Amino acid sequence: MIVSPSKIMLAPLSALYGMATRARLALYHQGAFNVERIEAPVISVGNITAGGTGKTPLVAWLARAVAREGKRACILTRGYGRENPKTRVLVSDGERVLADVRESGDEPLMLALMLRGLAAVVSDANRVEAARWAMKNLNSEVFILDDGFQHLRIARDLNIVTLDALNPWGGKHLLPRGTLREPLAGLRRADCLVITRADQSTDLDALRAEASRLSGGRPIFLSRMKHARVRPLFSTMAQQDHSLDALTQQPIAAFCAIGNPQAFFKQMTVNGITPAYTRAFSDHHLYTQSEIDTLSAEAQARGAQALLTTAKDAVKLSSLDFPLPCYVLEVELTFDEDEQDALLDQLRKAIKSRG
Repeated sequence: MIVSPSKIMLAPLSALYGMATRARLALYHQGAFNVERIEAPVISVGNITAGGTGKTPLVAWLARAVAREGKRACILTRGYGRENPKTRVLVSDGERVLADVRESGDEPLMLALMLRGLAAVVSDANRVEAARWAMKNLNSEVFILDDGFQHLRIARDLNIVTLDALNPWGGKHLLPRGTLREPLAGLRRADCLVITRADQSTDLDALRAEASRLSGGRPIFLSRMKHARVRPLFSTMAQQDHSLDALTQQPIAAFCAIGNPQAFFKQMTVNGITPAYTRAFSDHHLYTQSEIDTLSAEAQARGAQALLTTAKDAVKLSSLDFPLPCYVLEVELTFDEDEQDALLDQLRKAIKSRG
């Protein structure tokens, strides 16, 4: 295999990153850094690679499951990309959405809109203090850490890692040469693994076997992304779905600013949509009117009659004008019934373990 010169040049930086990561993990393991336990169950969802692995849909799935158990859920998130990352922002109190995208970050606002009436959402880099605040002010009973696997300061009762079937091992190199956030041996800290987009794997048996080996035999659950609905951009989430069939009958251009744009474009083809044009922006990108104008012109030049984007992008687009109709493809995480029951059993045990 030929290794590109740019990858070779990044190898020393990956080595330095690895040294720092291992040192930090060792200090936590040795007790030099405190791990704080709060008086409520904590469920962590994270990944071992950078980029989109489907953890946010899993966070939403867990929040709905907690609500069905009759518990008040609160999602704790850093709120990547927000204007003031050192502040605490109450994105949703569980009933009302109380922040805009610049205050909260795109993923927290998306979760707040999706889970209105089901879960509160708080953006705060200090998850421990945010949890204590939410217990006092929101009466929160169960906490879900969004992107929490490397956030070791807070103890958790269920530690879930997502693996994207399309790129599970991050090139087997640490950042920045690859996309691994830490060595793969870190999977042994997980209580269980959720393989996302399992239906798109070319060798699922081999992937599952390798995940089991690396994690020391942790339980593994297979999930897939399912089309939930298509809606016009300028509509509320409660309004009637737009017909997916209608979109398959006309040329569509797709764009997004997510961690794994190819997964979104592939999801379109799974749903019978062949895009005439695609454009990927950097993850968490904040769009300008000029960019939308240029994007629309490029799409029209290729014959597109409408645009399609993701729910994460939609929360950043409501103030902009679109020359073409724009639609939002919403997806949700699903499991086969036996896998779902087994994961729910893990969740219930975690909740009950704290009384």
